[in-house]
Amino acid sequence: MMEVSGSSNVCLREFGCEQSLLSRPDGSSSFVQGDTSVMAGVYGPAEVKVSKEVYDRAVLEVLIQPKVGLPSVRERSQEQCVRETCEASLLLSLHPRSSLTLILQVLHDDGSLLSCCLNAACMALMDAGLPMSCLFCGVTCAITAEGEIITDPTAAQEKESRALMTFAIDSTERKVMMSSTKGSFSVHELQQCIAVSQKASEKIFQFYRDSVKRRYSKTH
Repeated sequence: MMEVSGSSNVCLREFGCEQSLLSRPDGSSSFVQGDTSVMAGVYGPAEVKVSKEVYDRAVLEVLIQPKVGLPSVRERSQEQCVRETCEASLLLSLHPRSSLTLILQVLHDDGSLLSCCLNAACMALMDAGLPMSCLFCGVTCAITAEGEIITDPTAAQEKESRALMTFAIDSTERKVMMSSTKGSFSVHELQQCIAVSQKASEKIFQFYRDSVKRRYSKTH
């Protein structure tokens, strides 16, 4: 794992999370990062259409609903990123010939939306009790014109950045499960952003643990 340089600011906005807030899905969560918030619902394992059926594993469908209007190319791209991450962590072979549906509703977007979607998705999958090989979290990094790395940027910071990257990090080995990049950056800057994201992921996984611990200490 690379060392994080002094110019990298591993500073995250305040988190908030709630699980089991919807009654109809098998698992649900809402995740808040600063002023960015996403609600997630997981349905399944359930019956799948014969045309979509896979004989040795479950089929995962991810839908992202924007705050207003219909889903666009941006949502389709984010759906693919979330689906790839979930498929890498879920033990889909335990539910052959079935379907899982993950629906993410954007409540407010003030930057780092894809990482917020990933975090909401992971908490919803945990709430549904689905078997997973590891947990995952999302971290977004922005590189300013001066070359400074900002973690969990706001929409204004994203707009002013020359590069934007989102990584999905796994909870066991802190490896990169998925990456989504935009803008111009060097190989060294990419490596620095990965190192910063791995460091930031420790705070997010600790938040996962604390929020789940709080939830179960209330119920028992």
